[in-house]
Formats: sequence, C-alpha cells, structure tokens
Amino acid sequence: MYRKIILSIITALNLTTEEAEAEQKKIPVGGQAVIEGVLMKGKNLWGLAVRKTNGEIFSEHWPHSSRTSRFPYNLPFVRGVVIMCEMMATGFRALSRSAEVALEETQETMTLKDLVLTVIIAVAAVGGLFIALPLWVAGKIATTPMYVNIIEGVARAIIFVGYVAIIGLWSDIREVFRYHGAEHKTINAFEHGLPMTPENIMTCSRIHPRCGTSFLLIAVIVSIIIFSPVKTLIAGESFILQVLARVILIPVVIGISYEIIRLASRSGKLGLCIIAPFLSLQYLTTREPNIHQAEVALKSLDTALEGALSA
Repeated sequence: MYRKIILSIITALNLTTEEAEAEQKKIPVGGQAVIEGVLMKGKNLWGLAVRKTNGEIFSEHWPHSSRTSRFPYNLPFVRGVVIMCEMMATGFRALSRSAEVALEETQETMTLKDLVLTVIIAVAAVGGLFIALPLWVAGKIATTPMYVNIIEGVARAIIFVGYVAIIGLWSDIREVFRYHGAEHKTINAFEHGLPMTPENIMTCSRIHPRCGTSFLLIAVIVSIIIFSPVKTLIAGESFILQVLARVILIPVVIGISYEIIRLASRSGKLGLCIIAPFLSLQYLTTREPNIHQAEVALKSLDTALEGALSA
C-alpha cells in the first residue's frame, strides 16, 4: 500500500489536462500512465489497459462523470482545481488497479486511514519540497521582499526540474515514463486523425501541449506572481505562517495555471509558441516507448471510446 501511495504522488505529474473539446476529434481525451499501463478518459468512460505478466493486455472501464459540467464547478479558475482533484482521485484508483493486475498483488481496500495518510504525505511532500525549501533558500540569500520572491520562484523551478530528473533514475518510474510517452503518442495520433495502429502511433511525438508536467511548470511561474503580495503583507512573520499562506493559495495557483494551459491549447500555433519552453520539460517525464507499450495505450483509448477504434 505505501509503495502505491508514493507512486500515486509521483505519477500525478503524468496526467494530461483536457479541453472542453479536442480540436480535431471533438471528443475530450486525456490520460495518465500507471504501472505497466495507461489510463485514458473518453467522453463517457475511463478506460484502463495494463500489460499482464503473461503478455496479455487486461482492460476495463468505468463511467466518467465530472462535476465541471455543473455550476459552480464549471466556472473559470474553479474548474482547474476540480479537474486536478478528480484526476488525482481517479489516478489513485487506476494505479491501485494496475498494481493489482501487473504485479499480481492482492487487492487492498482503501481505508479512511490510508486516505488520510495519502493526503498527509502529499501535502507534506508538496509543502516541504516545493514551498518551504525554496522559501528557506530565498531567505538565506536575499532580504528585500522583491528579491526574496524572485529567488524563491527560481529555486522552486530548479528544485522541481531536479526532482523530476532524479525520480527518472528509478527503474520503476522510467517504465512509467515510457507509458507516459505511449499515452502522448496515442493521443497525438488520435487528434491528428491518423489510422489508429501501433505503427502509426510510434511515428507521433511524445510531447503533448496539455500535459500535466507543463502545467506544473507554468504553476511555478504563476506562483511567483501570486505569492509576491503575500510576501509583502506578511514580511517579518514566522516562517511557518509564510509557508501556510502559500499552501492556502495553491488552489488559486492551480486555477490560473489551468486557464493558461487551456487558452494556449485553443490558440493554435501562437499558443504552442508561448508554451513551447514549458513543453521541453516533457523530455524528462516521458521516454520513447516500444510498440508493445503503444499497443497498451491504444487498447486503453479504445476502451475509453467504447470500442469505436476497433469497430
């Protein structure tokens, strides 16, 4: 259970944020890599496909229902936070199921204690590594609020990129990153209207403009702007209070960052040019998949689309 909790936090980087409509197919498609497999989101279903130890591809689906179709969850700046929470909850479910199938683990029931522990670990990891540590580093280097805020933002970006690079050295995560690449290639093939075969999928890019990795890096930049007035208002207050103030503002940062990604993905080539520097980080969180992993991603998408690709 604890191994899956840690992996659930790490693979949260791999989610692909969705638009209201995909530009090419007019079907909202998103996904996430899991253990030996891929989770995909279609219009009405989540589709999960996992490679079993005997080489067979296991697949299953469950209904998709998002609160973002209803008021007030569909409001700008609110929907991004709702989608992030929904994707993390669904991602943990898919990750637990993929571990059960791929690693042949006995199914474990998610108790309230496990859920609380997951939340505590996630908040501690995000708060400690990406909020408290950059703030502490900035306080050691600068004294004026403006320079502290800039250095804090730069330190946060460096820590984030370094964190992604380091976890990529872990063999289990490298495999997840390969499935992340397969997920992106499959969505790119689908949105460009290619015949959906593993061979065609392998010709596509493993970089995708709606990837959650790019979203998180944009969130780092947005945090510099959002945290700036907070730093001025509570300058001289305790270190713990300054950290808590930033934690409270995380939903604001997420909401704004989501709208930036959403707007850029709808703005054609201009939007892609604007977010191009952020897309480069995906070279760290994806790896080139093999054709067998592309087959799994294709099965996942086909399952999410209710078998439309194989019809």
